[in-house]
Amino acid sequence: MTQILMPKATAVWLIDNTGLTFQQISEFCSLHILEIEGIADGDVASGIRGADPIANGQLAREEIEKGEKDPKYALKAEVFDENPIKTSKPKRRGPRYTPLSRRQDRPDAIAWLVRNHPEMTDAQVSKLIGTTKPTIKAIRERTHWKISTITPTDPVSLGLCSQIDLDEAVSIAAEKKAKADAKIAKEEGRPLEPVEAPKADEPVADAPKTEHTLESLFKPSTSE
Repeated sequence: MTQILMPKATAVWLIDNTGLTFQQISEFCSLHILEIEGIADGDVASGIRGADPIANGQLAREEIEKGEKDPKYALKAEVFDENPIKTSKPKRRGPRYTPLSRRQDRPDAIAWLVRNHPEMTDAQVSKLIGTTKPTIKAIRERTHWKISTITPTDPVSLGLCSQIDLDEAVSIAAEKKAKADAKIAKEEGRPLEPVEAPKADEPVADAPKTEHTLESLFKPSTSE
């Protein structure tokens, strides 16, 4: 079996967020069954924060669902190929899975994203942390039913997305906004030229008057 990173933290998360048996968690995390029972009772790893194995790519959501349906099913960890070409390609598709225990934290994450990354659209926020556009709109407009208790919190620290996913989403949003701003600036700049043109001609109209005045000054000298 593939060695799991942060086995105790992963066990804490699996105990709190899934219906897997202690035996399944024990085998998946390579920890003794008594240690798993101690974690569940709060006697072991009481100060350890759970680590989401789905978010960090160690376990597929489908594996958890299979294990919850069949107590005898042995969870299979995600295997990563050492070939860097292959490990750089995987892309997560479909809706993001958010554990039930984390879904109540999504308003805090939305508020954080709206405040710190206003360049992100509702669709981008929705895709990043697995929420709905009406919820995002309500928080933007401060009409959400629990707006008074919402505390803007980094979605990475809440376990709703990885730092890599957040950085990528912010980068894409910033690039799209820069292109949109450049397009608007270009379109708004075009009609400015004909508006300024008449102003440049105004002082030229006085020039002939000055020339006629100079000619009149020379006329007496030539007549003499």
